Amino acid sequence: MKRTRITLSCYLLLISLVTLGQPTSNTVKPWTYWWWMGSAVTELDITRQLEQMAKAGLGGVHVIPIYGVKGAEKQAIPFLSARWLAVFAHTIREANRLGMGVDLSTGTGWPFGGPNVTPEMGAQQWKQEGSTLVGVPTRQRVKRAAPGGEGLVVDPFDRQPLLRYLARFDSALARLPQRPRALYNDSYEVYGANWTARFPEQFRQRRGYDLLTRLRDFTDTTNVPGATAVRRDYHETVADLLRDEFTAVWTDWARQRGYQTRNQAHGSPGNLLDLYALADIPETESFGSSRFPIPGLRVDENYEVDRFGTPHPLAMKFASSAAHLLGKPLVSSETTTWLADHFKVSLSQIKPQIDELFTAGINHIFYHGTTYSPPGHDWPGQLFYASTNYGPSSHNWPFLPLLNQYVTRCQTRLQGSRPDNDLLVYFPIHELWARRSPSAGGVHLLEVHHVDRWLLPMPFGKFCDSLRVAGYSFDYVSDALLDSLTVGPGGLLKMPGGTYKVLTVPPANFLPERTRQRLAQLAAQGAQIVYNANLTTLGTLPIRREGWAAQGLSFIRKRVGAATTRYFVANLGNQFREGWVRLSANGQVMRYDPLTDQTTYPVRQSTASTAAVWLRLPPGQSCFLTLTATTTVGNKVVANPQAGTAAFTLSQPWRVQFGHGVPALRSTHTLPNLVSWTNLADSAGYFWGQVRYSATFDLPQGWQPGQAQRLNLGDVREVAEVRLNGRPIGTAWCLPYELTLPAELLKAKGNQLEIDVTNLSANYMRLRDGQKPDWKIFQDINIVDIRYRPFDATRWQPVPSGLLGPVTVGTR
Repeated sequence: MKRTRITLSCYLLLISLVTLGQPTSNTVKPWTYWWWMGSAVTELDITRQLEQMAKAGLGGVHVIPIYGVKGAEKQAIPFLSARWLAVFAHTIREANRLGMGVDLSTGTGWPFGGPNVTPEMGAQQWKQEGSTLVGVPTRQRVKRAAPGGEGLVVDPFDRQPLLRYLARFDSALARLPQRPRALYNDSYEVYGANWTARFPEQFRQRRGYDLLTRLRDFTDTTNVPGATAVRRDYHETVADLLRDEFTAVWTDWARQRGYQTRNQAHGSPGNLLDLYALADIPETESFGSSRFPIPGLRVDENYEVDRFGTPHPLAMKFASSAAHLLGKPLVSSETTTWLADHFKVSLSQIKPQIDELFTAGINHIFYHGTTYSPPGHDWPGQLFYASTNYGPSSHNWPFLPLLNQYVTRCQTRLQGSRPDNDLLVYFPIHELWARRSPSAGGVHLLEVHHVDRWLLPMPFGKFCDSLRVAGYSFDYVSDALLDSLTVGPGGLLKMPGGTYKVLTVPPANFLPERTRQRLAQLAAQGAQIVYNANLTTLGTLPIRREGWAAQGLSFIRKRVGAATTRYFVANLGNQFREGWVRLSANGQVMRYDPLTDQTTYPVRQSTASTAAVWLRLPPGQSCFLTLTATTTVGNKVVANPQAGTAAFTLSQPWRVQFGHGVPALRSTHTLPNLVSWTNLADSAGYFWGQVRYSATFDLPQGWQPGQAQRLNLGDVREVAEVRLNGRPIGTAWCLPYELTLPAELLKAKGNQLEIDVTNLSANYMRLRDGQKPDWKIFQDINIVDIRYRPFDATRWQPVPSGLLGPVTVGTR
């Protein structure tokens, strides 16, 4: 069969010519999705809410108009109307004043579509009629559309309907005095679409034969000889059209008008690497709860793994790999989508999910998210059903600046460095295309939720997972991106974003001939290419391995200039607590804690090429390790880095006093043992607010003041503000809930410890949802729980709250 292929070369050239600039101050801060319900917004409220978000430490907003609120129909503003453009222009103007950025979805809800999409412009699926194939409408409409955005979903495989759709934005957005930073395309959710009117013509041009002459093979369900080849050709054509007729057209259209693009390629039937490669800011997604074995980390009992799947770093690496290869400074993520039911998400659950994203190469966090809620609206205000609430009505809002500071400190360092990976792994997508798809549309949808259904079972997925666990740093490369590789001195593989030492090709039964030829060409030019590699094979190659990753530590290794190596390390497991960690880099070592903003110089040993660092990093913690090469490296060896005082438990009675909260409680209790405050009285099972725990302790006999001690609070539900002897020492909001007791505040006897604990709003919602269920006033889906059932908090059991301990003091 004749095979032709339109490559990404012309698009990569265009990307290389686009000057995206250095990361600005607002990109190092986290941004948030901002849902406008019915676009029932006003300039005064927009200013007020933007000021709130800026004060909390957010760097920007992504405006997404969605369905409205019952009873507020008269306040709704039709999307792209003159009034809508006026309030959006005000949003950009006020965001600029506050140093914030603004992005905008290219439509309302998702996916692309709206009132100007006529039936002939809509998405199609193929249907066999005798000896031919015809296209029939899927009739899919925009999901969660806003007023003025309702309509059919546009055909994603033909540029003409797309350009006609985008013309609406040309005439509207051109009237804005200031542009948003970027336009956005949500994850591919064009259900059932697998055809377009020009498909037979496009197939013939790209594959070299008429699909209708192979109709029997195309519709085969028994794997007769020849069917696999036709199936691959069909899928490759679908992928080509999604790339060339949709993604490339949209990104080119946006750039020509001065916009950047943020694109979620996942969920689509195309090669994710090629689609992400076309965007200025590739964006992945972290949906649901990971199953990190961090002690004390909770998962919502109603979250259905079989239904929704779990986030996985190998899925996230499709977006970061495209960015790393092409030198894109930003890689974003839709973050903590439906981490748990509304009113049940804690900051301690959010941080590990963000840390996983950082280790997978993400450096531009978008919270999912915040809902525009007008003032005077009774608590809990307006909410979007499928998100984690980061808005002012959230129980997390008073402490959100602490999370935002952490993210900002991390992203400042991640955006200020470049990837440092030795290994490229070829992604053999034809292995998927050769298989019959279980989807109703007959195409393979590469979604990020259930990588267990397509990515992890592949030899490619198994190999990459073994690399990750073994401590190798790597990126993926596609068939098309192979064309952009060049070979430099020493056989280094060069891309605009960096260099690689080795290219590996996992086992593949369906390697395209063009790819075989390209690999042979690269090998002839001196590149080191390894087929069917395994960990044993890689151990003989000149690539670096961080062996300590096998202890459950996740990391990303990056470079700052020519002489500095930077690691971000997160302990998302339960194997490692402290020990010697031998890094593949060498030099003077500096440790930075983004949680406390403190820099230390850890105990180290070194050889000629590597450095071993004594690292204390309990489950849940993270840090940066920066190694700067110097002409003289001093070896500092400590006989026993673990030396210190053994921790003791505060077992004395605790005074517990209810403070401000709802419903109001003014009781005081003395507890011989720490238990959930929901056990103290019937009404306490509904309390949402702050409770003060007080205790007095002496240092053990033989201990002397003058040495700082570590305070571990044990199980905290959910945030603890701590004072020692009347002085604030910090707020513990994430696992493992540790703070430092400063030496100058500690006394030998009579230390006064006060801990103000704030819980989740879930317990109060148990009461509120029964008393006033009229808060559920949203159109379309209204409000549902994470099982897509009507939301009903009255069925919930009380959520444990307060200081559950044990509380310990010591340096070990």
